[in-house]
Amino acid sequence: MRRSRSRDQASLFTFAFTAAAAFVLVSVVDPYSGATASPYFQIAGDRFGGQSVQEIQVAGAYANTITRDNFTVTEKPKPVPVAAKSAASSSGRAPSAAVPDPGSAQAVARDKVNARGWGDDQFNCLVSLWNKESGWRVNAANSSSGAYGIPQALPGSKMGSAGADWETNAGTQIEWGLGYITGRYGTPCGAWAHSVDNGWY
Repeated sequence: MRRSRSRDQASLFTFAFTAAAAFVLVSVVDPYSGATASPYFQIAGDRFGGQSVQEIQVAGAYANTITRDNFTVTEKPKPVPVAAKSAASSSGRAPSAAVPDPGSAQAVARDKVNARGWGDDQFNCLVSLWNKESGWRVNAANSSSGAYGIPQALPGSKMGSAGADWETNAGTQIEWGLGYITGRYGTPCGAWAHSVDNGWY
């Protein structure tokens, strides 16, 4: 009889321990599992005077703005389509260039453009192109790509085909640059249009 009583006590202890452990585990794993039985539980509508908390009324345009802990989050604006490129940029037209100073790199370029039978429109395109590329500086060097000179030859040593003084002579660089433009784009306006559309020529 003693044995059966101690077995009963052991079984009761095991059952009580298992039940207590299960209760603790449920509370740790899902602490809100008993929330509906809480005396503090209320249906959301009752807390707000019978109104549904999900009800939103919007009149006209609005922006989603959320403020929390000193941070304000505003909905990202929708992109506005950019107007199509003007016919002037796609046709290769460039703004009119000023009359170059005698002896300047641009004056040398104007003579070389005229010698090829091109008009002011082509000179204007060339001025815009090389303003963008090098600012007409003979020693303009792009540290990331290695392009060099007025036409930004890549590498600069390519201009050696126009003369040994390619590093310092504007006329040599311009001659090479016009040859490159003629071979690849036909005219300075063709090169300018490509540069406008792609950011390089």
